[in-house]
Amino acid sequence: METIRIEDVPHFVGQKVRLGAWLRNKRGSNKMQFLQLRDGTGFFQGVVAKEAVGEDIFAKVKALTQETSMYLVGTIRQDDRSDFGYEMDVEDVTVVGESEGYPITPKEHGTDFLMDHRHLYLRHIQPFAVLRIRNTLIAATYEFFNKEGFIKIDSPLLTSSAPEGTTELFHTEYFDTDAYLSQTGQLYAEAGAMAFGKVFTFGPTFRAEKSKTRRHLTEFWMIEPEMAWMHQDESLEVQERYIAYLIQAVLDRNQYELDLLGRDKDLLKSYTQLPYPRVSYDDAITLLKENDFDVEWGVDFGSPEETFLANHFNKPVFITNFPKEIKAFYMKRDEERDDIVISADLLAPEGYGEIIGGSERDTDYDYLEERIKDMGLNVDDYQWYLDLRKYGAVPHSGFGLGLERMVTWVTGEEHIREAIPFPRTMNRLKP
Repeated sequence: METIRIEDVPHFVGQKVRLGAWLRNKRGSNKMQFLQLRDGTGFFQGVVAKEAVGEDIFAKVKALTQETSMYLVGTIRQDDRSDFGYEMDVEDVTVVGESEGYPITPKEHGTDFLMDHRHLYLRHIQPFAVLRIRNTLIAATYEFFNKEGFIKIDSPLLTSSAPEGTTELFHTEYFDTDAYLSQTGQLYAEAGAMAFGKVFTFGPTFRAEKSKTRRHLTEFWMIEPEMAWMHQDESLEVQERYIAYLIQAVLDRNQYELDLLGRDKDLLKSYTQLPYPRVSYDDAITLLKENDFDVEWGVDFGSPEETFLANHFNKPVFITNFPKEIKAFYMKRDEERDDIVISADLLAPEGYGEIIGGSERDTDYDYLEERIKDMGLNVDDYQWYLDLRKYGAVPHSGFGLGLERMVTWVTGEEHIREAIPFPRTMNRLKP
């Protein structure tokens, strides 16, 4: 007899199999018990009839408690009434691990409670679906960049420099030297691009700012490609192809999980249609003012402005060429205007905000040195970075995508989640 997983059930209709699973919940009567089962690949129902299994097994089934682990033996049958489409007619049950007093019961629980029990909450439907989709996005990221001729390099997590400014750094000491948890792998990726042409980094990054908004985390995972011999317009084309590839991968591989979450798949499909609109910062300011937003040129956009701009186009939209003073020191100046930089943020519709930030990188040694000084940073800490402008500098561009924000958008979740293995939500959820 073959031991299978729930995801394999459609291939075993009419066959007797063994399944290892945990009990999510059960209901029934003195003649029938319906077991809601999970095994990490899906959710599934086992049907136990007293007449078929006898008094002893039926009594054992009635006594099962939530999250008890067990082996079940039975025959798979198709059932269109089931959400999964298949059920098992159970013939025997062997308890493997008992469970008493499982705290996350089949009722509504608040955020604080779920986060205090997040090691157990991972077992439930919502995180199951979200994290499997997250896994697809990671796999598709490697596929995309491998196909596009990139190689992956790893940037350090402890660094002496502050690419995004000093106010959001986790400080520590590396022996007798100041060090910080990395905000980004970008500067190191630029060095890699000068060696390999096209590279990407993928790893955890940190922001030492307290935030209770639905968009911000102190720890998250970033994908940061960097491309030599590439101007910003070409980089935007890579970015939109990448986003469309990720969404299509989820549509191809995670139909079941999207259905569990109730995500609109037709809407997701519309986001794969390229190209995405490109709107200058100047024009975005004008559009916002025309729609009664109180904004002035030179400010960074907040959530209401980003939500309006993306929803105005009903698809992801690039906002290009931001004011220099609100962007990082390394971004390339516009050749005709010294007050803006060649940059772009990609805003996701439905209120999910910026999912990509990128720019062309400036290659002027003296200018970058002055910008580093203007930010109050120690030039000595960036000498290696400035070296990239001394020895064969070329036009190059790059961008960063926050994985958790991408997951939140694709899954249609209300709030962003923390990195694996412990997803965090801010709303009230049912397990």
